[in-house]
Amino acid sequence: MPGSDSAVDRSDSHRVVVIGECMIELSSLESSVDCWRMRFAGDTLNTATYMARLGGNIAYLTAIGADRFSAAMLQQWQADGIDTSLVQTRPDRLPGLYAIETDATGERHFHYWRENSAARTLFDHDEGGNDRLQSALSAAASADLLYLSGITLSLFNSAGQRRLIDLCSGVRAQGGLVAFDPNYRARGWHSPDEARAVIGAVAPYVSIALPTFDDEASLYGDISPAATHARWVAAGAGEVVVKMGPDGALVDSGDIIAGPRVLHPLDTTGAGDAFNAAYLSARVHGHDRTEAATAGNALAATVIQHPGAIIDWAFMNSAGAKAL
Repeated sequence: MPGSDSAVDRSDSHRVVVIGECMIELSSLESSVDCWRMRFAGDTLNTATYMARLGGNIAYLTAIGADRFSAAMLQQWQADGIDTSLVQTRPDRLPGLYAIETDATGERHFHYWRENSAARTLFDHDEGGNDRLQSALSAAASADLLYLSGITLSLFNSAGQRRLIDLCSGVRAQGGLVAFDPNYRARGWHSPDEARAVIGAVAPYVSIALPTFDDEASLYGDISPAATHARWVAAGAGEVVVKMGPDGALVDSGDIIAGPRVLHPLDTTGAGDAFNAAYLSARVHGHDRTEAATAGNALAATVIQHPGAIIDWAFMNSAGAKAL
């Protein structure tokens, strides 16, 4: 259990529910402004996909439209082994969209069109009369592991955020675990104060915290990964791993777990999401925190050598996490 030195005692028969948004991703090809590749991605969807590929029983909870792009999303998720039985449909909405421009160092720059996306309306129909949504939320509350992010929280108004926080509380009350990546993105919030308040409200229910140091330094002014770790432990998280990009990850033992050195990253999109997937998959499969961080580093290092947030199946064979 989190908080102990033993691995999380879970098996493949236990369900992981991931909640968030998938968008249409447009990525430029070879620095061209005329040629773009279309894929589907989103921080939580990236994590759900990699977890499913690594052998997990993963369900995704979101809302999509009734258009052909939404249908293609659903088909892709199913092909990757994700359980789509919890997905909600909003016929009057479309998926969000974002474009990625990647510079010479592999760093990415995002442009979003998501204000009216279907996923943002997930809780708008939660008035007791939508049996399908109520059923999905009940299934999520009984999950063995619920995964969400700060981006998930930022999608919704205060009522929707309260619903998510209550869901996390419900999971913990039923003996499940909540894994959370704060994944702070300033553009998703009205202000840093709002982000700190909402993340602070969910923090008491977080079992496994997966913060990234650079994000936490931006939002909280943390001076070191150790400070980030200490703050999340103080907030109540029983298990904390601080992602440090190319410098590896800080785990609860105080050790920094180094990852493979990638000299020329092609695209860093989704690296943290991939780390989270491999880390959580390793824990679900009974590995300890050091082994899980090693797996996370390996998959993240593989992902940044290929374009897009979700790489092709074939490239995952080179990731150490594949053996989990």
